[in-house]
Amino acid sequence: MRYIPYGYRIEDGKAVLDEEQAAKVVGLFEGYLSGLALRAAAEKVGLDIYHGTVKRMLGNKKYLGDAYYPKIVNQDTFDRTDAERIRRATALGRIREAKEKLKKKPQTCFYAEKVEIKYSDPFKQAEYAYSLIESEG
Repeated sequence: MRYIPYGYRIEDGKAVLDEEQAAKVVGLFEGYLSGLALRAAAEKVGLDIYHGTVKRMLGNKKYLGDAYYPKIVNQDTFDRTDAERIRRATALGRIREAKEKLKKKPQTCFYAEKVEIKYSDPFKQAEYAYSLIESEG
């Protein structure tokens, strides 16, 4: 079964607004935009949830409405909340530039000494043979 976001319930196979929960979702967005911290905004509307859960709720695009979920939050409020979240994270030094990954060139040149038959067990012989392989470079 799929996860149903807070603020909705399923009736006759369709997502409908849970008016009480939807009001808390709107209050959560408003509280965060008013300057409250994530957890404080949740507590103000009566939600006892962790700040990580609040962050996921504030970033849940289903609240904007789609073919299945009715709209709870308008696009402007959603965008302002996202911009505020980024502004706060940047001010606290929690957004870092992605470091460019160094591309490593895969090893393509290898050599090995002449392999002697040392073991009757094929697995031990293979282990021995692989231990002789060395890279050039």
